[in-house]
Amino acid sequence: MKTLNENWFAEGRIDFELKKYTLLSYLQDINLHFRKNKLYPPFSDLIYHYRKLVAFKENKNLLSQSFPERLTNFSPEELKLSYERLIADDNLMREIESIISFSIEKMDNTLLEGKEIYEFVEDQLVIEPVGLLPINTDIGYLFICDGNFNDIKVYEYRITLIESPHELLRGINTSYVMSYANTFFNTRENIKIDLIKNRKTLALPAVYAVETELTFPVEETLLPIAKRSLVKYISTSS
Repeated sequence: MKTLNENWFAEGRIDFELKKYTLLSYLQDINLHFRKNKLYPPFSDLIYHYRKLVAFKENKNLLSQSFPERLTNFSPEELKLSYERLIADDNLMREIESIISFSIEKMDNTLLEGKEIYEFVEDQLVIEPVGLLPINTDIGYLFICDGNFNDIKVYEYRITLIESPHELLRGINTSYVMSYANTFFNTRENIKIDLIKNRKTLALPAVYAVETELTFPVEETLLPIAKRSLVKYISTSS
């Protein structure tokens, strides 16, 4: 997958046409993934760069601070280093602002496509608890089965609290455990019993099944959206 450097729009030769084609090549690669219903990591990478451009546009001080500095003076007595920014050209700043505005507009369209895919997949998911749930539902197993109906993929999940400046957010980590053939015997309840019997790490796990009748790429789309949907489901149920 193609990606962009941290400050791609202000690195190297600052030329609108050059940066435009850099961006369009990046977005073209993302659209190729989207056409295959592969959302991640392209979607999250795009969101990151988009938010950064918006932040730079809203705060020109951040834009100025992103440029490299040149050492201009060193005072041994004061142990002090003096630097100057390697940008002072108003025309150059205007060129960068044009690049940022163009990029935000183009990214907007691609973000909308990614959002539509995300919401479509999310709407196709059915989440159900498997058996009785323990008091603590922040640790357990996640079953995933898509429209192929060939197997049931099992993941161990752990929900953690993440501090942000304004609120506590819930994050989720998963690790693949194994897959069960989707047979008459391998009901969701029987799989849960087998996991408890053979995996001692979780004695009384919460178990949820996420199913869809459609087929999506598991690692790139189905699993990431299932994880976020599970966090939302548990948050509203508890």
